[in-house]
Amino acid sequence: MDTVFGIEFEGGVILAADQSNARSILTYQSNLDKITQLSSHSALGVSGPNADLVNFSQYISKNLELYQLSNDGLQLSTHAQANYCRGELATALRKGPYQVSCLLGGYDASSNKGSLYWMDAYAALSEVNYGAQGYSSNFCLSIMDKDWTEGLSQDEAIKIVDKCIKELKTRFLLSQPNFIFKVVDKDGVRTIKFGADPADT
Repeated sequence: MDTVFGIEFEGGVILAADQSNARSILTYQSNLDKITQLSSHSALGVSGPNADLVNFSQYISKNLELYQLSNDGLQLSTHAQANYCRGELATALRKGPYQVSCLLGGYDASSNKGSLYWMDAYAALSEVNYGAQGYSSNFCLSIMDKDWTEGLSQDEAIKIVDKCIKELKTRFLLSQPNFIFKVVDKDGVRTIKFGADPADT
């Protein structure tokens, strides 16, 4: 029941996710941050049960940090990080699967561009220009397909995500009142807006 969006724009990536933590007929909180910073220039948006969402996000981020510490500060490219995530999902698939679907966005200084990777719980991996995880894909992929163009600006990418959220609020059965937006570009990972402050506990 989670919603995660990702859109690549000229020089970076926008990731957005709903902030609801719900199970069965209960909503536990509405300020959850489902987008985890993996490195200075990459982030992972995750959809799935809260236990797997937190466990997988932290496992990936801490292992990437360990790799960097063990290799004299060497930071993996976005492509390498995505393939590492896919490898961990594939390994877990045959033991105790993570019920998570992910969008990994990052910026690589070597190519001076952002990239976005789509992954599902069965360890399928694809580089995409835009993507959605969860039920939102039924409503929003057509909007992204219509509005996304090569060389999109950051503001234009945000407008597409806003249009997707408006469509969900109009058409989707479930209420997802709050969304958090993060941008990944040459300046790193930063939150640009949210419906409810994740730090407010």
